[in-house]
Amino acid sequence: RVRLVESGGGSVQPGGSLRLSCAGSGYTSGSYCMMWFRQVPGKEREGVAAIDFDGSADYANSVQGRFTITKGNANNTLYLYLQMNSLEPEDTATYYCAAEPILELYTRGYCYASEFAKLTNWGQGTQVTVSA
Repeated sequence: RVRLVESGGGSVQPGGSLRLSCAGSGYTSGSYCMMWFRQVPGKEREGVAAIDFDGSADYANSVQGRFTITKGNANNTLYLYLQMNSLEPEDTATYYCAAEPILELYTRGYCYASEFAKLTNWGQGTQVTVSA
């Protein structure tokens, strides 16, 4: 499986922007579903955005219109990005990147943000803090 490493987190004021990146090394072949989900201590995890092998994207209602997920691959590495605009204090969380080969995921689910828990491979997370 690919090894996922997130970066790009930080602190920003409300209304600001951040761009998260995720690098998935060890990629050889095949089509993947990739997602971002987030977690606040003491709260349930939340699927944020998903992008399927064909580039189709799905977003949680809470981030629709503010966040954009994109992907790419080069040199045996999968790349996943999350452009976050108009950030709100409620977006404060640890953000995780997840990836799953579609041939495995499609046996138990679909590439929707709400189904993030069906992905079994994710990174260590990157912290995003939105405060004045």
